[in-house]
Amino acid sequence: FIPSAVEGPFRRFAIHGDTRATGKDMNGKNWSKLCKDCGIIDGKGITLTDVDIVFSKVKNKSARTITYSQFKEALEELARKRFRDKSSEDAAQEVYRMIEGKSPVIAGVTVKTVASPTVSRLTDTTKFTGSHKERFDETGRGKGKAGRVEVVDTSGYVSGYKHAGSYEKKIQKPPQKPM
Repeated sequence: FIPSAVEGPFRRFAIHGDTRATGKDMNGKNWSKLCKDCGIIDGKGITLTDVDIVFSKVKNKSARTITYSQFKEALEELARKRFRDKSSEDAAQEVYRMIEGKSPVIAGVTVKTVASPTVSRLTDTTKFTGSHKERFDETGRGKGKAGRVEVVDTSGYVSGYKHAGSYEKKIQKPPQKPM
């Protein structure tokens, strides 16, 4: 008796990490992951090496993957090894129970950034000097292109001229009365 509850985990582990996987066959890496995540590998009765050996034994000679039926065969082989004191049927049941409803565990993917004093000193824009100081505003946000590239002022005034933009007002004469 092989529960259909093992087929779900088989498919989930088979497609894990492979965008092209169909879920009909499983590669060695995902087989090892399944054995690790479900606790079949205990480090005493079953090691990673045993898992790899069983995978090589059940797969076809030239194949790189195992089918669902080969997967069940491999589980039964590991079950006999893991639960030596039980009959092969009982041992298989134990292993099926370990796998039932499991999914690949994704651990350690997101890494929290640690603010070390060295890095924070390097990224503190208030301590910047020279031309690098010009790249950030008062809040420490980057100015983007304006901070990196000489932006040419085409207003026609010299830099530092206090009355920039006042010329138009000066040349405006009061309207003259018609004669």
